[in-house]
Amino acid sequence: MAITVTESESDVASTALVRFGIELRRSRRAMRWSQVELGRRMGYSDAMVSYVERAKKPVTSNFAVKADEVFETGGTFYELWRRIARASLLEGFQEFVDAEGRCRRLRTFALTIVTGLLQAPEYAEALAYAAVDRGAITQVEAEERVDVLAARQRLLERQKPPLIHAVLDESCLMRPVGSPSVMLKQFDRLEELAARPNVTIQVAPFALGENLPFALPVTLLDLSDSSLVGYAESHARGHLERVRETVRGWETQYDQLVVEALPKAASLALIRKARKELSP
Repeated sequence: MAITVTESESDVASTALVRFGIELRRSRRAMRWSQVELGRRMGYSDAMVSYVERAKKPVTSNFAVKADEVFETGGTFYELWRRIARASLLEGFQEFVDAEGRCRRLRTFALTIVTGLLQAPEYAEALAYAAVDRGAITQVEAEERVDVLAARQRLLERQKPPLIHAVLDESCLMRPVGSPSVMLKQFDRLEELAARPNVTIQVAPFALGENLPFALPVTLLDLSDSSLVGYAESHARGHLERVRETVRGWETQYDQLVVEALPKAASLALIRKARKELSP
């Protein structure tokens, strides 16, 4: 059983969620199943099925995967979910995510907040829902962002995960996100990741002052074809940089940052110190 997706990318933001619901209902009726029966087969309530069919509830990646399993659609519902997710992302970010999924080494510098791949679920949710409170995004878009991040983080759980090197500005440890319990979970997450053989975490202390080489977060990706690309964001959009001279310049600055940042042991000690100061 196959579904043909003909919707253009320009229509994604306004129609993707509705389209998912229409396709789910069409597929269910083709099988002559009730919402109760479909919910039973997918492991969801019939109310949830109804909400999704009427585009009243956000679609999670797990829901899409279950729909593909039940209807044997070979990933079509998951692709529809990806279209929904892309609509809530910063311009240029999806291109970066695609490259990130193919990298063999990732080097990143985070400023102010912990970089996405290293975020604890509670920390990511606090950031997303704060954006809802500010009116920057909708509740549905916030849940989509959290789902997209969870999908990205599966990169870390692969049998052969890429090498990860992250330099966190000390501001990432000092800026409270969510409640103290959220920050405690984030510190635990950093410590757990730092213990993995493929992950290195360093902290760039405030003492670096004007010698900090980057004024914005930046990521370098070594791809499987031996090419090197970089990614940086402004407030409005993200940009995947492929110009060799530009990316090599970023790499030189990153190497300088690594030398100036605290060593691994000292960085972990600073993370633990920040955690201890939050502990009751």
